[in-house]
Amino acid sequence: MDSIPIGEAASRLQMTTSALRYYDERGLVCPRSRRSGRRMYGPEELRRLAFLKIVHRLGLPLGTAAAVLDAPGEQWRDTVRGQIADLDRVIAQARAAQQFLTDALNCPTDHPARQCPSMIGALDRRRGECGTARRRADRGERARRLTVDGRGRVPVLSAPGCGRVR
Repeated sequence: MDSIPIGEAASRLQMTTSALRYYDERGLVCPRSRRSGRRMYGPEELRRLAFLKIVHRLGLPLGTAAAVLDAPGEQWRDTVRGQIADLDRVIAQARAAQQFLTDALNCPTDHPARQCPSMIGALDRRRGECGTARRRADRGERARRLTVDGRGRVPVLSAPGCGRVR
């Protein structure tokens, strides 16, 4: 296959020409050549662009993509291992959130945090942990910031796993 112009490459990969230019500017995919000032892409460049499209769709960082594409063997493997560890943490947090919400949904009361005996028991057990974080936050020590209050993005102090601390 000969080289194809940027517009055709973008069309084949269902990407925008601006995305291809961006990857070129970042040094992730360099066009094989230029004809009349237009970027031309060959099979290897199209493979790299397809890889970047997948990475983008999966929400992975471009740094990880760059490492896999160009870093020496052990370096890109270390980067990928780190990314997998990050994903494992996100997955564990999402599973815990799913279980928490499922438990709330399964409570037969109208207001689980106020009326469901099992949720109230779990919340009361957490109060001991949160008391220390609340005292720290009250003294102005560093606490993690969360946002959101139904009306927009509002900063609310929170300690990890303890909910809101005002």
